[in-house]
Amino acid sequence: MAITRIQPLSSHLNTFASPANPIQTDPAEKQVYTVWMKSLVFNGHGCTIYGHDGRVAYRVDNYACSRSREVYVMDSDGKTLLKLLKKNFGVFKTWKGYSYRDGPAGLEQENSKPWFSVKKDNRILKIKGGQHSGRAVVTVCMSGKVYKIDGVSSKSEYRISDADGEVVAEMKRKQTVSGVVLGEDVLSLTVSPAADRLLVVGLVVVCGLFSRCV
Repeated sequence: MAITRIQPLSSHLNTFASPANPIQTDPAEKQVYTVWMKSLVFNGHGCTIYGHDGRVAYRVDNYACSRSREVYVMDSDGKTLLKLLKKNFGVFKTWKGYSYRDGPAGLEQENSKPWFSVKKDNRILKIKGGQHSGRAVVTVCMSGKVYKIDGVSSKSEYRISDADGEVVAEMKRKQTVSGVVLGEDVLSLTVSPAADRLLVVGLVVVCGLFSRCV
């Protein structure tokens, strides 16, 4: 049986949480998720994202297929929210994200045009401490907005910023209340109030694909 909680649920949070039915929080506050770079399916490939209440909010399950060219992001009920499709243009690799909507008879229907695209920058960036990192450029096709992911080559630490340099999401190794740093596959994702959560989740999954964690 799949585990759907990884931390105790507070007594006042007794409403089922999902992207379609989120627990009400202050819209001015940042949202913090726990990202487990493991599939809920035994011996599967993927990742699982938990909300602040400890329940599954988003998940990716590629079953026995690793390094897939086509990846689906689902909610806790298995409803498809987003498809990530890998495109090769010569030596350049781009991931395109396609959103889903409810079609006739409640069936999931994929939008024909991509919502966003992610292209990895082949340049090597030098960061603090003499270490090197990578960058990816994100284009939201519908609005033309551009984001940058700094540290995309890292498995556990990177930032997503908008065109003005404002950080909209940040990934770090998760720490316990006592300050113990957990393993590289247990991460903490902080999302700013103004950010689109599903877009951020899609970019997190793409980063996992770039670093071969998903």
